[in-house]
Amino acid sequence: MSAGSPASRLWLQALEAVSFLERDTPPTFGDVLNDLADRHGERPALLDDRETLSYRELANRANRCAGWAKAEGLAPGAIVALLMGNCADYVAIWAGLSQAGCTVALVNTNLTQGALVHAIRTASASAIIVETALQDRFTAIAPEMATLRCWRHGDGNGVWPRMDLAAAAQDDARPQEPPPARDAPALLVYTSGTTGLPKAANVSHARILQWSYWFAGLMGAQPEDRLYDCLPMYHSTGGISAIGAMLVRGGSVYIRPRFSAQRFWPEVAESGATIFQYIGELCRYLLQAPPHPLETRHRLRLCCGNGLRGEVWRAFEARFRIPRILEFYAATEGAVSLYNCEGRPGVIGRVPGFLAHRFPLALVRCDPETAQLVRDETGQCIPCATDEVGEALGRLDPGSRSPARRFEGYTDPALSAHKLARDVFGPGDLWYRTGDLMRRDKDGFYYYVDRLGEAFRWKGENVSASEVASVIASCPGIADAVVFGVRIPGHEGRAGMAAISPKRGFSLAMLRCHLQENLPSYARPVFVRLCTAIERTGTFKLAAGRLTADGYRGAGLDHLWFDDRAAQTYVRCTADLLAQIESGATFL
Repeated sequence: MSAGSPASRLWLQALEAVSFLERDTPPTFGDVLNDLADRHGERPALLDDRETLSYRELANRANRCAGWAKAEGLAPGAIVALLMGNCADYVAIWAGLSQAGCTVALVNTNLTQGALVHAIRTASASAIIVETALQDRFTAIAPEMATLRCWRHGDGNGVWPRMDLAAAAQDDARPQEPPPARDAPALLVYTSGTTGLPKAANVSHARILQWSYWFAGLMGAQPEDRLYDCLPMYHSTGGISAIGAMLVRGGSVYIRPRFSAQRFWPEVAESGATIFQYIGELCRYLLQAPPHPLETRHRLRLCCGNGLRGEVWRAFEARFRIPRILEFYAATEGAVSLYNCEGRPGVIGRVPGFLAHRFPLALVRCDPETAQLVRDETGQCIPCATDEVGEALGRLDPGSRSPARRFEGYTDPALSAHKLARDVFGPGDLWYRTGDLMRRDKDGFYYYVDRLGEAFRWKGENVSASEVASVIASCPGIADAVVFGVRIPGHEGRAGMAAISPKRGFSLAMLRCHLQENLPSYARPVFVRLCTAIERTGTFKLAAGRLTADGYRGAGLDHLWFDDRAAQTYVRCTADLLAQIESGATFL
């Protein structure tokens, strides 16, 4: 890659954008919003179904939220859970509360019952703000959350005080209190990781700004840009980096409550969006949708995101006349990121030679059964050869001022320790384990292969197999349950499949109702296989290896059921039904 190539220029733009952060970092995103308000005033910043916030209005609202937190006695260090859908006020709330020194836990709005209880407890939240439309979801677990201080947000009936009305009465002047430290946690963002229930990852004030300015540079964001954002705002991409990248350059964000293939092109055209923030699954949905008269009559200059498979990439780019696609790989909590600035389909990125010292990355051999790193006779890890699959590691530098070189960890120190590898290539070195398997070709391009361990990715979400199996096991009439991901031709990621050994009292209808009540839709298994018994290992663990190898094709149709979401029931699989699923004719 030559220094004057288009790809090199993108890297240099990003480096230039973040260069000041390592010298004089503004302490909070809220501080940046106030500076942006002075610069851009009444320019539109965030637009949603209900309102358009100018830069001045957004900064003032964040300031009022900071004042509200102080008035309510939410002292610096307090952890406030936020359970709200996508809207402009979402940004104002977390920006204001974090500016006041609170840490805001961005809770997945799909969670219910035990998973929601776990999310709040793992954050050690002392307070929660719940969208009025979602309050029934919280009241169902309220007896277990008796010590939590509760507010609600938005119109409608409810028993808790309205946070948004109380905040509106506060002074909108810029807070005068000393700001939190740059490395203090501003947000908690949840990630399922490779095993177990969701983990709450710390996101510092410095990391928020790093993401915002870095992506602004890579995207070449300008004041004329408008980003179409239909990704969940409780995720780091849809709620932090996509928003921040536009705002720090004076652009705007058109926020949608959720993705809709039917409404996508009319909304993109009507909003004048120039950038679309995607996950690969959304692009595949758009390709499967019938032609729309507006699908090429748009102003999009760039689509930025992750998880776009090569074959979908080419078709998406051609059919919808997309000028440029920027694919990237990153982890909320991790020190590993890759960017495909060359626009090569199927590639998640590369590290140009002149930046290798800033992005130290290694692929090393690991045992896929035990998830342990393979070491040689000297105790060092073994680097992967060209095109050999291994786990991606990122070297950490705890003393660096750049958050890109640090691991900020989870709220649980034991889980944080599990993500670190020491003495990888020499005594004392420290590396972050991504838990992702990749390969690197002879030209230095990286390709994502799979997730190491039990988790799998479906509908753009990481699904914990052990969590789903635990929920299934709590249903009456279940003896044993194993959950794993299966690949379906033409679909991104892996769909959930459950192998279940039933006992007296079991019914498929009861199981389906139980899963609907306790799991978000993307985590509910697409296939259910009924087994007489499930084999156990010598240490009495359920053996999933053969079941996983069988998948749904080797399960035997007499014992295989499909979750028909349209009919809201399980239906017995037939050869014709499987053919329809694999062709994309049956919606998953």
